Amino acid sequence: MKNNSLTEGVIWKKLLFFALPLLGTSFIQQLYNTVDLIYVGNFLGKEAAAAVGASTLFVTCLVGFFSGMSVGSSAVTAYVFGSGKKSELKKVIHTTVGLAFICGLIMMVIGLVGAPYFLKLINTPDAIMGMAVSYVRVYFISIIAVVTYNMAAGIIRALGDSKTTMHIQLIGGLVNVVMDAVFIFLFKNGVVGVALATLFSQSVAAGLALLYLMRLEPESRLEWKKIRVDVLLIRNILKIGVPSGLQALVITVSNVFVQFHVNSLGVDAIAAFTAYFKVELLIYLPILAFGQAISTFTSQNLGANEYERVKKGTRVCLAMGIGVTAFMSAFVLAFGRQAFSVINRDPGVLDLGVQIISVTVPFYFVYLILEVLGGTIRGAGKAVPPMVIILTNICVLRTILLFMIMASNQSIAGIAMTYPITWASTALGMAIYYLKGDWMGEFKRLKALNGLE
Repeated sequence: MKNNSLTEGVIWKKLLFFALPLLGTSFIQQLYNTVDLIYVGNFLGKEAAAAVGASTLFVTCLVGFFSGMSVGSSAVTAYVFGSGKKSELKKVIHTTVGLAFICGLIMMVIGLVGAPYFLKLINTPDAIMGMAVSYVRVYFISIIAVVTYNMAAGIIRALGDSKTTMHIQLIGGLVNVVMDAVFIFLFKNGVVGVALATLFSQSVAAGLALLYLMRLEPESRLEWKKIRVDVLLIRNILKIGVPSGLQALVITVSNVFVQFHVNSLGVDAIAAFTAYFKVELLIYLPILAFGQAISTFTSQNLGANEYERVKKGTRVCLAMGIGVTAFMSAFVLAFGRQAFSVINRDPGVLDLGVQIISVTVPFYFVYLILEVLGGTIRGAGKAVPPMVIILTNICVLRTILLFMIMASNQSIAGIAMTYPITWASTALGMAIYYLKGDWMGEFKRLKALNGLE
């Protein structure tokens, strides 16, 4: 594990080579999610596609919230790993795995019981209600595996190893694609087959991640009989994880307001924004990778008392991230129409798509700034301030701006304009807190509390 430490060595190399596999993991996830949509849309019909679409918000809300827990466990794990206390690391790993099982079980019950009520709440048509309920319920049977993989993968990344999680994700993605074909074509399971493929692939991914943890050094490896939930560690994990989960949950719900206004502009606008959220991944996923990398970098180095290295790492990450973002933004602006045409060739949709990127893409470097500063602050154990800043700006302010702008300028450019405005206000809030706030204090207190001095 020592070779994976981010507490020594050339900073830009450590960050870059840690971030690249994170980027690869995100692309792999997007690719096999797209394959899922291809299977459903092309082989199961529009009713099945609608059933999956109707279920997406419910699934995303719950998974997003509990995925926030992995942020907390990853930060605490990276911090303890950086401190070099292997006995404490073993306790963190066992507590995290135990928490994953508990959270997964809670989610499964919520999903199985709550599926029909939630789908009815969002006015799911009766014609697809049966399929939607069946899909959600089978999906949530797999949720223990989904949560376990996310938490275990968070631990692995916290130990400085982002390559292994990429390899596991690749194996899981391939299994998902194959099992989609098996359940849809061989067993004729329809839309339930897609959920069964998720169950199968996520179980494989979770199993591989746990196997990795079982093969760590004896002083820190996972042992089933030693899985315990340490109350103090749970409290520290939840202190970071719950705000991160709430942030993901509220942002998902707030996107409903954006979709409401997009829907009011007609079919072409809906198709254009749908395509935009695929095209923007070329810029967004590298930004996300830099944010994840600096978070783990910060946690490990604070654990090792390398406070100045944290600040230098943040500056280096900002410089690299802005450079990459500027390059990818220029690429998307230059070849935006061609990129949109891969997803939708309709001339009206292409024109609207180009309008969207002309408004948003030049300002993605601002999103990079808020993501890196937010990652540093969360990596230092302070999850509440980034949550408050993001919810205030990206949720509340954006919603207010949408209603104000659309009242006088009902256009797709008007909706797109709210993105760079709220990115800028969020980045400003993050910068002020980064420069003025006591964001390093949380883990210093944790160190004293756990005797990691």
